[in-house]
Amino acid sequence: MKKKVAFVIPVCNEAENIPKLIAALKKSMDQQSYIYTLNFVDDGSTDHSLDVLKTQSHIYSNVFYISLSRNFGHQNALKAGMDTAEGDCMIMMDADMQHPPELVPELLKKWEEGYDIVYTIRKDHRETPLLKRKTSNLFYQLINSLSDIELEEGTADFRLLDKKVVTVFRTLHESDLFLRGLVKWMGYQQIGIEYEPGIRTIGKSKYTVKKMIRFALQGITSFSIKPLYIAVYLGFVCSLVALLYIPYILYSFYFGHTISGWSSIVVTIAFFSGLQLMILGIIGIYIGKLFMQSKQRPHYIVKESNQL
Repeated sequence: MKKKVAFVIPVCNEAENIPKLIAALKKSMDQQSYIYTLNFVDDGSTDHSLDVLKTQSHIYSNVFYISLSRNFGHQNALKAGMDTAEGDCMIMMDADMQHPPELVPELLKKWEEGYDIVYTIRKDHRETPLLKRKTSNLFYQLINSLSDIELEEGTADFRLLDKKVVTVFRTLHESDLFLRGLVKWMGYQQIGIEYEPGIRTIGKSKYTVKKMIRFALQGITSFSIKPLYIAVYLGFVCSLVALLYIPYILYSFYFGHTISGWSSIVVTIAFFSGLQLMILGIIGIYIGKLFMQSKQRPHYIVKESNQL
């Protein structure tokens, strides 16, 4: 019996890329001896992506779609696809043509060799803006130094998961999903494959600097409490500095070297106030996670689908 491969593809304003991706995947998979389905998740697109998906589902019997009630975010859209798609293995990839469909046979080959998780590592082109490359490297350095997981630089959300891994994923109910970290955390037999991303010719990246910073904070705080320890250490250091300042004050007082003016006081107050706000912010993030987790809201809401 042929094995079944389920593709999970989140979509957000990628109307022009969808037909191209379907054609590219069809070309790649028709050379393989697998049954496969293309499961698209429309994550609150504001263009006509949903209409394109409906049209494509009438043309191809193996094209399915889920339309979410609003934009729930890339990670939650992937979760929606994982919860509904069925197959002996699952391949997650983006719809912007930057995850090369030509790499799919290599992912399947590694799976057939016995690996449960086959993830990909992005190697940026030289044409990639320097700022983006530097911020990407900084992201992984922060994740690795401040969390309890180790991610290779360039680890992407383009991966293959065996059916048993997907079954475990479906039992996870974290409010802030960070799938790259969860994949590493789960263990199993894993292997990484390097790839060069395709050049985006249509549309623009959905990951703004603001979203990347939020994504980094989400990843760090989801897998470690090290930032809380850092806050404690900073508190000790600042207290020590304050204690060391006392002998200087006493010396200045007794030997008449007091400094008139208020600039030093203002600077000191501003420094410690900023430090306190930063520490409170770190604590607040963790408390906020507990608050959101306690609500137990669903990761997504399905508006319509041709799978139901």
